[in-house]
Amino acid sequence: MRFRLLASAAALAGLGLAAPAGAADLSGRYPAPYVQPVAAFTWTGFYVGANAGYGWGSSSFSDPGGFIGGLQAGYNFQFGSPFVLGVETDIQYSGMSAGSYSLDYFGTVRARLGYSFDRVLVYGTGGFAYGQGSADFFGLSSTATQTGWTLGAGAEVGFDRNWSAKLEYLYVDLGSATFPTIVGPVSTGLDANILRAGVNYRF
Repeated sequence: MRFRLLASAAALAGLGLAAPAGAADLSGRYPAPYVQPVAAFTWTGFYVGANAGYGWGSSSFSDPGGFIGGLQAGYNFQFGSPFVLGVETDIQYSGMSAGSYSLDYFGTVRARLGYSFDRVLVYGTGGFAYGQGSADFFGLSSTATQTGWTLGAGAEVGFDRNWSAKLEYLYVDLGSATFPTIVGPVSTGLDANILRAGVNYRF
């Protein structure tokens, strides 16, 4: 009798030990679902966008100022680090005018070198600038192409993989151009400050 009691107790104890192990095996049959990691944000790629702002400056005869707006396109390359190198070109309508001189349009071709804080990019930029000025001296109107250089800085914020917004300042020196007048040729240059905001769509 005593032997049967001991055998029954041993059997119950064995079942008790086996039950948790079986439960552990059962739970192990259903691993946690796989979650694909989110791709790291990068500035690398082509982009196009639009901008608008205000320009002011000085020529030999007046201090023109007014609305500016246009389009830009470019390419960024991020080096697997915070550093970003890019190139950008833009073309701008210009309403900058005063007195006898006005700037009809201008554009730039620039390099950009930046440092990114994930989705925030701060950068410096510089390169070639060109434009068309108009002059009206004593009733004689004429236009001339002007070329020079530009330097500036800006900041850009990426909202998602495609869209970003930027704020940018440029100093533009368009050199000197010669305009015909009834009293002979007159030369004037333009130094301008450009402050503009824009949006980009990145591919």
